[in-house]
Amino acid sequence: MIDKNFYKNNGPFTLAQVAEITNAVLADVGQAEEKIHEIASMENAGARDICFFYDRKAKEKAGNIKAKACITNEDLKAFVPAGVAVLICTDPKMAFLKLNKALYAEYTPTAGIDSTARIDPSAKIGKNCFIGAHVVIEENVIIGDNCRLEAGCVIARGCQIGNACRIGVNAYISYCLMGSNCYIYSGARIGCDGFGFNFENGCHVRIPQIGRVIIGNDVEIGANTCVDRGALDDTVIGDGCRIDNLVQIAHNDKMGRGCVIVSQTGIAGSCTFGDYVVCGGQSGFADHLTVGSGAQIAAQSGIMRDIAPGAVVMGSPAVPFKDYMRQVSFLQRNSKK
Repeated sequence: MIDKNFYKNNGPFTLAQVAEITNAVLADVGQAEEKIHEIASMENAGARDICFFYDRKAKEKAGNIKAKACITNEDLKAFVPAGVAVLICTDPKMAFLKLNKALYAEYTPTAGIDSTARIDPSAKIGKNCFIGAHVVIEENVIIGDNCRLEAGCVIARGCQIGNACRIGVNAYISYCLMGSNCYIYSGARIGCDGFGFNFENGCHVRIPQIGRVIIGNDVEIGANTCVDRGALDDTVIGDGCRIDNLVQIAHNDKMGRGCVIVSQTGIAGSCTFGDYVVCGGQSGFADHLTVGSGAQIAAQSGIMRDIAPGAVVMGSPAVPFKDYMRQVSFLQRNSKK
């Protein structure tokens, strides 16, 4: 349910407007001026709503659609009941994203600096920024234009943050140079010490961590995720990366463009990822590994050796997906003997 306490509704939209936004074709142009007010699921959509139908497995449910309108594709339109306005496009999932973005918006705070924020006089704050309650901005920090720093976040000395970035509640940013259009979620820790020790005379002696964290443009880093700064070389997060909640990225790791790292993944130090690597939840990586561009790592996999570009691996220790499935099949057959 879309709660207006949390999201602003920019509607209603006519079906003609919906068709334009989603690059869809309205099957009956006589319905062009009819209006929809909300987006809802197929099961819950009512007479004021629009829904989306893109999964053939849901064709039995489609017969019960009670929405004002439904966006679907050419192959599935026949399953939509009579009386429901049909909009046809090639990619209903993408249409959903476009209409969602157009119809709904989060409430955004008005630009300004809360009276409880503590900002060092040497810091440079860009235009049209929101600085929330109890934010701390230390010396020589540079903040770009149109940034949103939410309550209790800390930007440590010397950090640079680009334009249109959002730093969530109680996030901590240190030793970091960040690009534009980034979103660091609540509670994330960026630039803390990497986990490095030498064992000397019966004691663990901390190795100084003197690198930085370099974050590209259009990066999202999830709640309570930790990205350690480099021990000497920088930790690098490439443009367009999406890092989920509760991820650990250790010192000196380097991510290429567009990597997707799902929750509870742990990546030990000095690993290098190519572009568009995908790591399933709870996957784990030994240190000093190279993972090639386009590789896909299944959930709960343990990676102990380099992964070739484009490889799909699974298991712990991880092996190619087909090999893993053969292993499972062998065990299933022989466990019954």
